[in-house]
Amino acid sequence: MHSHPNARLTQKSRLRLVNQHLQDRRPLAELAAEAGISLRCAYKWLARYRSGGAPSLADRRSVRRTQRRTFDPQQLQHAVELRHQRLHLRHIARLLAAPFSTVARVLNRLGLGRLRNLEPKPSVQRYEREHPGDLIHIDVKKLARFRKVGHRITGNRQQCRSTGVGYDRVHVAIDDATRLAYVEVLADEQQATAIGFMSRVLAWFDSQGVECRQVMSDNGPAYVSRSFAKACKVLGLRHIRTRPYTPRTNGKAERFIQTFCREWAYGMPFQNSEERNQWLPRYLSIYNRLRKHTALGDRSPQQRLNELLR
Repeated sequence: MHSHPNARLTQKSRLRLVNQHLQDRRPLAELAAEAGISLRCAYKWLARYRSGGAPSLADRRSVRRTQRRTFDPQQLQHAVELRHQRLHLRHIARLLAAPFSTVARVLNRLGLGRLRNLEPKPSVQRYEREHPGDLIHIDVKKLARFRKVGHRITGNRQQCRSTGVGYDRVHVAIDDATRLAYVEVLADEQQATAIGFMSRVLAWFDSQGVECRQVMSDNGPAYVSRSFAKACKVLGLRHIRTRPYTPRTNGKAERFIQTFCREWAYGMPFQNSEERNQWLPRYLSIYNRLRKHTALGDRSPQQRLNELLR
C-alpha cells in the first residue's frame, strides 16, 4: 500500500521510533519532536505496536470497517406492514431482530418515519364565491408592540426586546370572490370589539358597492358568543364558523394574514409599533388597487371587483 504523500513517517520510521522508546528508554516527547510529529501521533503508533506488533504500523485503508445493514425484500415488506399497524420503530426492530438504526433509516427513506405520514392527507378543496359579498372571511392576528426595531429585522433577540408593551390585535376581513381586504388594528378581541369591527366592515364594503350577505369566522370566544350572533342577525348576515382545529377552511383569511405580515408588519424596519400602524392604510391601498393575484388571473382585487360589478 502506498504511504500518505504528506506522511512524516514511513512504516520503518514508525518501528524505529517505537523501538527507541521501548528499548533505549528515550522519552516519547523527545522522539516525536525529532520526527516532526505531535506527541499524540507518537502515542498512536505506540498503541498500535502494542496491540498488533510491527505489521499494525502500516497505513490502513480509509474505507468503512463494517458495511451498513439493509433489508431483503421480504423483511422490507414485513417492516412496512408492521409500521402501517402503527407500531413503534423500536418494537419493529425487536420483532425483526434487526438494529434500530437500520429500521429507522430504511423506513425514513420510505417516508414512514413519522406516524402522521401513514395517513393520507385530505385533498385540497378550493372554492370561490361567484359574487362579491357572498362570503366575507374574518380573523384576528396578534402582533407584539415594540419601542425599537425588533429581532425580525436585526436578528438579535437579546438587545431588541421591548418588554411590557403588550400586543395589538389586527382584525382582518377579506372578500372571498375579489380578495378585497379591510383591516383595523384594535386593542383587544372581545365581543364588543368584534361586533364594532363587523359593523365597520359592512359599512366599508357598502362604500365599495359590495353588499355583504354571509361571514365566516373561526371558533374564537368573541365569535361564538350570543352577542355576536344577535349582531349578525341585526346586520342581516348569515354567520358560519369553521370546523374546530381546521384553519384551512378559513384559508383566504389565513393566507392574507401571512401576506400582510411579510409585506407590511415585518417588511420594513419600523422604529416602533405606532409607526407600523400608520403605514397600514398605505399598504392596504397598494394591496387592494395595485397588487396582482395569480388566483385572480394577475389582476388586483379592485380590478376583479370592477369586472364582477360590471
